[in-house]
Amino acid sequence: MNNADFEFLRDFLYQRSGLALTPDKSYLLESRLAPIARKAKLASLTDLVAQLRQRADEALTIQIVEAMTTNETLFFRDRWPFERFTAMILPTLMEQNRATRRIRIWCAACSSGQEPYSLAMLLSEASARLAGWSIEITATDISEEMLARCHKGWYSTFEVQRGLPADLQKKYFTKEGDGWVISEKIRDMVKFRNFNLLQDPASIGLHGLDLIFCRNVLIYFDEATRKKVFAGMAKAMKANGYLCLGGAETVIGISDAFRILPGERGLFAVNTQAGVPPSAAAARPAPAPAFAAAGSRR
Repeated sequence: MNNADFEFLRDFLYQRSGLALTPDKSYLLESRLAPIARKAKLASLTDLVAQLRQRADEALTIQIVEAMTTNETLFFRDRWPFERFTAMILPTLMEQNRATRRIRIWCAACSSGQEPYSLAMLLSEASARLAGWSIEITATDISEEMLARCHKGWYSTFEVQRGLPADLQKKYFTKEGDGWVISEKIRDMVKFRNFNLLQDPASIGLHGLDLIFCRNVLIYFDEATRKKVFAGMAKAMKANGYLCLGGAETVIGISDAFRILPGERGLFAVNTQAGVPPSAAAARPAPAPAFAAAGSRR
């Protein structure tokens, strides 16, 4: 691939998905986009670039963006966010929302759905405590292919064995072919939507959120894009909302829309002192001790 083609594709992907590719990742473009060029009956990536330059092709654009999107995920990935959700975040949200008895959660960049379904299973396990509560889980991804997998709820034996506890597999999955399908009850708890993180969350009705999971995707964005995404998320959240990032991700030095929670890796709270108006400004800020009272993450 020549430099001009790489620069075009780099800018093309950045503008449409926020992905920031460096020259050392040119091999990824070649390996992932070559099959798309062949499918389009184009001889090379240079021909693919030429076609993109000549005219807008939405179908081809979607294929390119989806090919370059990393879809690695698994049930209860890294475990600690889900342990903290059960032991600390959910009880805190129940206390904060006891008047409305409503909790709204957004799983951003959900890939093939294991993360929102993991949360749905935990909420189902807590159903006795949540009787009479309205729980909304919205999961989004830029890839229509991944969203189709989410709706189907079918996972290979390998995918099910990666992180899913045996008791939850037995309770919520049924053998189907050479894989497993998640129960309709759990599927009905999650609403899946197509969404590009460069967009405004309000465009698909995301507002008044209590919790956002956005894990292991912002590492692929540059600082300017991360800052834009954080600002959009903060505006979509309640003043006492919480943000869960991947273990290697942070808001530090990028955005003051969220504040650090002492002793909590990857967990942040809306910073009501930052001047970013949250979607429910009247909600009272969550006191920092509420987290400390639940104990430290192991």
